[in-house]
Amino acid sequence: MRIFTVLGIIFYAAITITIGIALIAFSLNLLQPQNINDFLAYVRAYPNSRIIVGLLGLLFILVSFSFAQLILGRFQREKTIAFMTSSGQVTIALSAVEDLIRRISHHMPEIKELRPDVIATKKGIMADLRVVLRSESNIPELTARLQDLTRTKIQEVLGIEEEIVIKIHVAKIISAEEKEKKRKEAERLEQPTVPFSGYGRV
Repeated sequence: MRIFTVLGIIFYAAITITIGIALIAFSLNLLQPQNINDFLAYVRAYPNSRIIVGLLGLLFILVSFSFAQLILGRFQREKTIAFMTSSGQVTIALSAVEDLIRRISHHMPEIKELRPDVIATKKGIMADLRVVLRSESNIPELTARLQDLTRTKIQEVLGIEEEIVIKIHVAKIISAEEKEKKRKEAERLEQPTVPFSGYGRV
């Protein structure tokens, strides 16, 4: 599979370079439309040339289709975590792992919002956590506890021994003034409005 990937990359590079050289030559008037017409006339004049060009076109389609499948398949594999059991292969979507991490914030009242982004690499699992903290939070203690809890939870649920790297980015710390302002805004929106309340009796 690796050889096919290298051949596909070389093939695509050769085609792209050829098209680029042709466009540059055409822009510099080194390639005239008459040259293209002569080439097409030569191809049409000899049946063997037409067969070769047709086979090259078919090869280009097959390689393009296979290479696209290879790239899409690799991209799909990067979206999952795969491991083997005694009964066969098991794949777990990274979105499921992100949901698992997101539920951890329910047990930590210091965290107002948690947005995880999990990536599976050859070395292990990398999780970037974007968190919004409350003002009373102790950031060093909280982030260390969150990292340990996230790592332990992933190891327990997935049962993997690969390296798990947890990175935390504190995006915002909500102050008491902001919380009070949001609370008043929520109460104001919850109050029902009385129609024609601004009109008095004449």
